[in-house]
Amino acid sequence: MEHHRHTSNQEHHAQDHSKHSGSGHHGHHAHMIEDFKKRFWVSIVLTVPILALSKMIQEWLGFEFGFAGDQYVLFGLSSLIFFYGGWPFLKGLIDEVKEKTPGMMLLIAVAITVAYGYSSAVVFGLEGKDFFWELATLIVIMLLGHWIEMKSVMGASRALELLVQMMPAEAHLVHDDHVMDVKVSELKKNDIILIKANEKLPADGIIVEGESYLDESMLTGESKPAKKAKGDQVIGGSVNGNQSFKVKVEKTGEESYLNKVIKLVQDAQKAKSKTQNLANTAAKWLAYVAISAGAITLIVWLAMGKPMDYALERMVTVMVISCPHALGLAIPLVVAISTAVSAGKGLLIRNRTAFENARKITAFVFDKTGTLTEGKFGVSRFESLTKSLSKEEMMAAVASLEQSSEHPIAQGIVKAAKEAKLKLKNVKSFESLTSKGIQGRVDGKNWKVVSPGYLREKNIDIPKEAGSDAAETIVFVIREDKLVGFIALSDKIREESTEAIKTLRAKGMKLFMATGDNEKTAKAVSEKLDLDGYYSEVLPDQKVDIIKKLQKEGHFVAMTGDGVNDAPALAQANVGIAVGSGTDVAAETADIILVNSNPKDIANLVIFGRATYKKMIQNLVWATGYNAFALPLATGFIPGLVISPAIGAVFMSLSTVIVAINAQLLRRSMK
Repeated sequence: MEHHRHTSNQEHHAQDHSKHSGSGHHGHHAHMIEDFKKRFWVSIVLTVPILALSKMIQEWLGFEFGFAGDQYVLFGLSSLIFFYGGWPFLKGLIDEVKEKTPGMMLLIAVAITVAYGYSSAVVFGLEGKDFFWELATLIVIMLLGHWIEMKSVMGASRALELLVQMMPAEAHLVHDDHVMDVKVSELKKNDIILIKANEKLPADGIIVEGESYLDESMLTGESKPAKKAKGDQVIGGSVNGNQSFKVKVEKTGEESYLNKVIKLVQDAQKAKSKTQNLANTAAKWLAYVAISAGAITLIVWLAMGKPMDYALERMVTVMVISCPHALGLAIPLVVAISTAVSAGKGLLIRNRTAFENARKITAFVFDKTGTLTEGKFGVSRFESLTKSLSKEEMMAAVASLEQSSEHPIAQGIVKAAKEAKLKLKNVKSFESLTSKGIQGRVDGKNWKVVSPGYLREKNIDIPKEAGSDAAETIVFVIREDKLVGFIALSDKIREESTEAIKTLRAKGMKLFMATGDNEKTAKAVSEKLDLDGYYSEVLPDQKVDIIKKLQKEGHFVAMTGDGVNDAPALAQANVGIAVGSGTDVAAETADIILVNSNPKDIANLVIFGRATYKKMIQNLVWATGYNAFALPLATGFIPGLVISPAIGAVFMSLSTVIVAINAQLLRRSMK
């Protein structure tokens, strides 16, 4: 077992982040889906007359139809479909060439450009048959495939938008003897701002007056709200408790903690977006094959003395046949089905490439709070130490006292009492014992709820029953100056976590935990779940470093988390998995979301990922198998075996139907 890593706090690298470039990305993606949909329907309408006017299709179906100038009408309709329907692929080709990532767009663009260019030349005098029908059907099927895929996986990330939204728009600026509301962007260093109860902090700073409990769990991963008093540092984006206080602003805008998190997310997403998925890799090699085979066919026939028009027709036939229509549907159909089935099983897939790669995972890094644990400070056990008092009576009296406190321990006790349906009583003479606990009168008796420090101060022995090696916070109950019981609170481990860890370990994976929580808590959770190692008190950039370190060691890393502090690591990981009960930011940065917040679903992810990948491979074999068979025949090099475009069309249709049926069979293997 790997030793735990108790990492020290490090300073983030302050960097600029170009005004939250994630904004609007989600809307842009929805617009793209609508654009593909519109181009698809327009192209279908144009394809019907193109097929009717194509001599090759007429020969194949055994009918004749034509009129004077019909070839020019065919050319006009095909020009419309080429430039309008084919535009996303032509533009995609330019983008792929610029980014040096050839893939599907290159393959489609080469096929439709060659088909359009050659067919146009035939209309205006070149000897041969046109390929306008191939051009039209290819564009329609590829538009349909892209539309299906984009609809099923809304891949646009709104993470940066959501991070920005965590900051309030306005701040209460203290100016002399009055308070004025100003835009957060107008805050300057050393300004004094007022933070009211239950408000979000608009900037990083130091408390100069007052005290309160701050919920920083979504920023730091620390599950317990932290008490902050004069002189303590506070983070913009954290949520205030029930008391107001004043803060001197230290960092705003690009220097703030939250904006550094945004920068980390951005950097990781940019690096990750360069990965290629399975269909693109297949398309890239098919494009190389098509271009090479076409060039070789042209050169060989010309060298053998054949006329240019014959050599060109063979070259074009080879290049068009090399682009399988079925490939356009092979992967999108599998994606659409696996996305729908997975969603029904509690897995929301946002990144197709990462889902395909789930089969490769060798190491998991779990966030603790809200992922392996419930993320709530709850009562884990409570006991009475005297026979004259039942533990339920003791709990009811303590909860009655704690109703008057805003402390997270108090809230946890009151919640547990209400869940147990205990009747709370009236409290008299309630008093807070500074840093020690609370006291008051219930049913005419004096009760105190105190810390272990109070017992030591009064020379009262801590009972052995209250001892624990777990990461528990224990409070003691005193009635009429006699110790009568104790209550232990902790962030409970989810029941499903143990089973999920066992399942993943059985699959041979290394399992680690990275948390913003303290070392004692991290160690207790890690040992209880039998993890391979843990990292405690880590900041967002340190979680990213942990992922990078494991990746350098050769691991294919999956990260699960639920807070803002997890967002950069989720983006950096090969597969980022967000727990659905967490923040929208974590969910939007992740590749896959556990809708039911159930760690057991992580095992399903690996199983589904493997089933989906297997089906994709099968479909790629079907989609390209026809081409492997037809391409040599299309060259015309095999005497007596020259495939006609009509026969090519039959094989093309058959290949597409087989791929569609095979994709549907995925539902069986994902049950």
